[in-house]
Amino acid sequence: MTTIEAPPAAPKGPTPAKRTFAFVRNTWRGLTSMRTALVLLFLLALAALPGALLPQRKLNAPKVDAYISAHGWWGTLLDKLEFYDVYSSIWFSAIYLLLMISLVGCLTPRSFEYVKAMRAKPVLTPRNLARMPHYRLGRGKQDVSAEIAAVHKQLSGWRRVEREEADGVRTISAERGFLRETGNLIFHFSMLGLIVFFALGKLYGYEGQVIVQADGSTFCNSGIYNYDSFNAGLRVDGTDLDPFCVKINDFTVRYTDAGEPEYYHSNIEYQSGADLDTNTWRPYGLEVNSPLRTVGDRVYLLGQGYSPKFTVTFPDGTQRTQNTQWRTVDPTTMLAEGATKFDQPGVTDEVQRRTRQLAITGLFAPTSFVHGGVLTSSAPQLTDPAVAVDIMRGDLGLDSGRGQSVFEIDQSLVDDGRLKKVARENMKVGQEIKLDDGTKVRFDGVGHWVSLQVSHDPTQGFVLGFAISMFLGLGASLLVKRRRLWVRVKPGTDDEPSTVIEVAGLARTDQAGYGEEFHRISERLISGQKG
Repeated sequence: MTTIEAPPAAPKGPTPAKRTFAFVRNTWRGLTSMRTALVLLFLLALAALPGALLPQRKLNAPKVDAYISAHGWWGTLLDKLEFYDVYSSIWFSAIYLLLMISLVGCLTPRSFEYVKAMRAKPVLTPRNLARMPHYRLGRGKQDVSAEIAAVHKQLSGWRRVEREEADGVRTISAERGFLRETGNLIFHFSMLGLIVFFALGKLYGYEGQVIVQADGSTFCNSGIYNYDSFNAGLRVDGTDLDPFCVKINDFTVRYTDAGEPEYYHSNIEYQSGADLDTNTWRPYGLEVNSPLRTVGDRVYLLGQGYSPKFTVTFPDGTQRTQNTQWRTVDPTTMLAEGATKFDQPGVTDEVQRRTRQLAITGLFAPTSFVHGGVLTSSAPQLTDPAVAVDIMRGDLGLDSGRGQSVFEIDQSLVDDGRLKKVARENMKVGQEIKLDDGTKVRFDGVGHWVSLQVSHDPTQGFVLGFAISMFLGLGASLLVKRRRLWVRVKPGTDDEPSTVIEVAGLARTDQAGYGEEFHRISERLISGQKG
């Protein structure tokens, strides 16, 4: 009877668990490779470009809205892709996080290898030194022990180890240039620290902008309600700001012959810490590139503008004076627009009060002239100031509960007829307008306002330290060369009693420049010259 053997069973494939483990392992290896870290670093720089080229919502929301309106579907698509909130977007955060993980995974095994290499002894001396890239043969006049002692003295500063071979031969293996790998690790760890502390700075830092009149007005960092705009970190709620106050006493600006600003200076006083309790003010000269640093915050001088001053005399004889900041619309001539708003005093009836409010709106020109019947400015200097104003009367919407711009009135109130124009006039300093109800509006003069930015970043010292160490590490990794040197000293023979000295060298990185160094070292080792 013939027996038919069954075919061998097909080998079983890897189990799902093994496949999953292999996938995770390969993914981790790919993520933590130096090539991936470089790619992610390039992507991070590329991803930051939209933040520099496009308006950002946190910095200027109206400009973002205007950009979207001007670019139609393309602007809307960029908004959906978070291009106006780059640094808080999902894709930017993902690249940032992956880069940090990649650096950690890449540097951890390299650190262990570095420590292992630092603790290891220099490698054995090769049998045939003549095959090395740099080689020299010579003879000494002393015995082996004396020559070896001289070699040790000449190689001071090298990591070296002495070994014995057969027949009285002694060798020295020496290495130098471990600072190259040290610098490499310092560079990458500093980059990692820079990324970490930069992220922490975004979590615990804040920036705020505020406009302050340069007439002795005061700004205090006591809460976000004192700012015109405030950008807080994710861990900042605005309730625990560093307390300090600044008083803007004056402002000085100088222009070139072409009308460009070349010098901003403001004499200020500030108080912080114990000075707040004693009401002590300390002077400081605030300039564009000279911020005030106090209690961990920096106060920058960003810009300036003009504040027309108006006095309104109401029919009952009461007066109100204001110098509200007006917005600069042409930086080259400092032509400005704005709205100065008044609430008539003494009116207790809410309905009647909302019909008697005044707004002085229009244009301000520091060096005025009329072109085509329209007031404009020819230069930024305050030489011949004038205003072209529309005086509006009615309901300004100040009690509506909705915020409104300090630079303009609510146009919807004009369209509804609740706010009406009662006068239009061009005015020089000292001139006044008399309205139909006897109210007088006088243009008294012009003041300055300054724009300040308060920046708080508790990690800036760490960021600066890591940035400096990055450059130092990069310099070490580029300038220091890894090189090895071997010396073999053989005792003489009866025929030739002088000792034989072999010197060989090898540059482990770029060999450029090592030939001259090897020649100098070998010359000292063989000739016994002091070096």
